[in-house]
Amino acid sequence: MGTDLPLWAEIAVTVFLVVAGFFGIVGSYGLIKLPDPMTRLHAPTKATTLGVGGVLIASMVYFYATEGRFSAHELLITLFLLLTSPITAQFIAKVHLHLHETPETLPEPREAAGWASYTADGPARGVRLQDPLDAARRETGEMDKSS
Repeated sequence: MGTDLPLWAEIAVTVFLVVAGFFGIVGSYGLIKLPDPMTRLHAPTKATTLGVGGVLIASMVYFYATEGRFSAHELLITLFLLLTSPITAQFIAKVHLHLHETPETLPEPREAAGWASYTADGPARGVRLQDPLDAARRETGEMDKSS
């Protein structure tokens, strides 16, 4: 089922695929070579998202040129990626922050109000507080005797 594309479509699809491949390679290289997790986080969220976007735009141009209709699927996938990639990066960065940093090791914020992750009134939902009595019993060995 060989479909001949018009010259303008071949050029556009080729350019978008080459640009997408370049961004994909840059994102993958950055993921491997950057020194720590926080800088490594930028490579897949920025460059690779642009790479996938280039492939999706090339697909839109191809289907417009071959079938003569606009395909909204690729546009919706692009919108989904643009909305979810920064949120995912935020979650990964926040987990890294809580696992590897303390408020004392972080730079002072401009407003001196503290880091929002560390200045909450209480624990996050779903986090169980340790009962102080259970901790005291565990230290003295009383919990082992009663069980």
